[in-house]
Amino acid sequence: MTYTLANIDGRAALVAGDQWYDLETVSGGESGPDPMMVLVAPDRLRALSSVLDQHESSGSVDAARFGPPVPRPRNVFAVGLNYQAHADEGSMEVPDNPLVFTKFPSCLVGPTADVEMRSDAVDYEGELVVVIGPGGKDIDPADAWDHVVGLMVGQDISDRPVQFAAKPPHFDLGKSFDTFGPVGPVMVSPDAVDRDRLRIITEVNGEVRQDCTTDQMIFDIPTLVSYLSRVTTLTTGDLIFTGTPEGIGATQGKFLADGDVITTRVEGIGTMNNRCVRIGDHRVC
Repeated sequence: MTYTLANIDGRAALVAGDQWYDLETVSGGESGPDPMMVLVAPDRLRALSSVLDQHESSGSVDAARFGPPVPRPRNVFAVGLNYQAHADEGSMEVPDNPLVFTKFPSCLVGPTADVEMRSDAVDYEGELVVVIGPGGKDIDPADAWDHVVGLMVGQDISDRPVQFAAKPPHFDLGKSFDTFGPVGPVMVSPDAVDRDRLRIITEVNGEVRQDCTTDQMIFDIPTLVSYLSRVTTLTTGDLIFTGTPEGIGATQGKFLADGDVITTRVEGIGTMNNRCVRIGDHRVC
């Protein structure tokens, strides 16, 4: 049985069709309301998802307020240059090993949150996000999917002036402004989708900017999970932004502007809509 987990008004919920079910309620109190705590028990999520038709729903998805499905990860890893065409559009050399940086967990927001911008060169990067379930160290690639509890849609928003304000670039700093990590709208179990070939589409004001499938990744998800686990012990709830395909704004001269709406979709997972709001200026020394 597959599952779809959401954070609705700060509480863990299961989603089925157009309805959502408070997890603490349907579990009879055995599972608490904290979305972070339920990530340790994917088998419990499967069991509860199989009996949702025996419970009264908590409400309609259309009227629900979604937050980030994983609101407080210990680590948020991100991968650069993980699609050949994206490396090519920036005239960048493809790395021999995954190019990993981090996003501050404080940048995470939900699937309809505003993106707050402080420059005229803020960029979008639609991505598939992996959620670690059972943690581990030195994970073999063949076992990597056993350590993934779910998949989400993500946006790796980037302030390019801050990112490139120093040499080498501030990948972490330029991509970690508050609100620069929209994720959601839900977290789905990996067996609910074609996990090896998911279509990512990013639109800005209805114009398609990115359209690619995840089978074009240079380093696939098992490779990324294994690689990271050889450096640091992965912990339940850790996130991996797996890289963005070609079509970013920087290479087209199409940066985000006040009032723009970014629509990010991953096939079989869901859609996020994030409005861009210019709230001030950040001075680069």
